[in-house]
Amino acid sequence: METSSLAFSSWMTLGLLLAIGTIVQLADARAFFVFGDSLVDSGNNNYLATTARADAPPYGIDYPTHRPTGRFSNGLNIPDLISQRLGSEFILPYLSPELTGQRLLSGANFASAGIGILNDTGIQFVSKWLQ
Repeated sequence: METSSLAFSSWMTLGLLLAIGTIVQLADARAFFVFGDSLVDSGNNNYLATTARADAPPYGIDYPTHRPTGRFSNGLNIPDLISQRLGSEFILPYLSPELTGQRLLSGANFASAGIGILNDTGIQFVSKWLQ
């Protein structure tokens, strides 16, 4: 019982320290790069030949433009909220034609729905010949 209580308090302390460290470092952020899957994808799949797409309603109904953007959510996703907190523009998908020059220096979103580190991950979304 004491071991589980100690483990729980250790994890809570570690989580608190990480959260405080993140908050303190927010002011120093110069660029924001995102890697992940559909939870943080901001539209890279719009530029890929894949069936994993979020470019039709109901996606985007709560986004500021009220249009689908390729985000697998009805509004802002986590990178968008972090960008707002940093006081910067939303991070563009890496495959977006608008991501050039200075805009790339402030960050990019490399996330893509259905992505994984194994060859067979996402095979149902993109054929191996197109990868």
